[in-house]
Amino acid sequence: MSDHEDPRPSPPVSGAGSRALARIVGMPSADFASRIWSREPLLTRGEDLPRDFGDLFSAAAVDELVADRALRTPFARMAKDGTTLGDAAFTLGGGVGAGIGDQLSEDRILREFASGATLVLQALHRSWAPVRDFSAALADDLGHPVQVNAYVTPKQNQGFADHYDVHDVFVLQIAGEKRWRIRPPVLEAPLRDQPWDQRRGAVAEAARREPFLEETLRPGDALYLPRGWLHSATALGGTSIHLTVGVHVWTRRHLVDALLARVGARLAEDVEARRSLPITAGRAGSSSLEVEADAAVVRDLVAKALTEVADDELVELLRGQVRGAQRAEAFGVLAQVDAADRIDDPAVTWRARGSLSGHWVCDGDECTFVSRIGRFAVPAGDRDAVAEVLDGIRDPRELDHALRRRLALAGFIVPG
Repeated sequence: MSDHEDPRPSPPVSGAGSRALARIVGMPSADFASRIWSREPLLTRGEDLPRDFGDLFSAAAVDELVADRALRTPFARMAKDGTTLGDAAFTLGGGVGAGIGDQLSEDRILREFASGATLVLQALHRSWAPVRDFSAALADDLGHPVQVNAYVTPKQNQGFADHYDVHDVFVLQIAGEKRWRIRPPVLEAPLRDQPWDQRRGAVAEAARREPFLEETLRPGDALYLPRGWLHSATALGGTSIHLTVGVHVWTRRHLVDALLARVGARLAEDVEARRSLPITAGRAGSSSLEVEADAAVVRDLVAKALTEVADDELVELLRGQVRGAQRAEAFGVLAQVDAADRIDDPAVTWRARGSLSGHWVCDGDECTFVSRIGRFAVPAGDRDAVAEVLDGIRDPRELDHALRRRLALAGFIVPG
């Protein structure tokens, strides 16, 4: 892991490591980054992609998640005719020993689905292993965090009316066919606090115009939509299943917020910024503050502070958000303990755990690796060796027994 993790907005990366992204865009990652990313939609047919998406999800996966996994809300929701159904329409208690009242009920889901409702299985990047692994690889390729939902729509039905998302989207068609209508944004590059329902009138008006793109997605096809692009979709002759990969992009607004936070902190240490505003008692209109002169002083103070904030200060402020936006690679707890007990067994190979997203902090004789899963302290003399292990350029078996076991039991290295 590098000393400085850069959470600033960035396009997808190119190179051999971008296999997840290349799999769904049908072009080199660098071309997608320079020509398509955040600019315009891209439809890629299955015949132009390396393979279909049957290894990621299926109708059987839907049935297993609904019937066998005891999922609860908000891991699912249902919608019909553009309206989200109440949780009670598709959930029920689990019976003796599992009486939690909001578990998915296959009986109620069947009833609503048969009447035309769409089932949305949410956060599959947490609940379905193939999607989890793919989404983690895609997030690494993009440099932006992702989430994945599945949309299961009965034939000839539309789950949601025209709307836009506040995140970029990759649509991966799993089964059935779905007719998509795509229209240009009514608000370009919306932020998280600018959802489509704040602009219902503009969205409804735009939905009456000719689509920018109207195409049918078939199994194996992929569609990319930048945030803000209006879309709606209708299942055609059979049940349609697609994955929606939502990319929660880092934006310049994140840098703005970090910069303003840092400026505010700096000005708290400046006595001129802490001065009281003048007393206005006895003057006409004294119920309003008189700030003209003070506003000019504050603008000068802010302008000066802005020039003094270095890029690495912004990186430091955003590190926590970056770490919290994704999870580290999953592993089996019991398998990890068993492997750690056999740390010297030559038959057990080790590697750095994926997606740790960490950086080093050194103070005197001790260095600490700060990551998504916690902190790991080592003597300064071991820092370079451990860093090379975590960067994947040194075999963990080159470390001494005690250090390897500590790394294993802390979850920083995993078998494989």
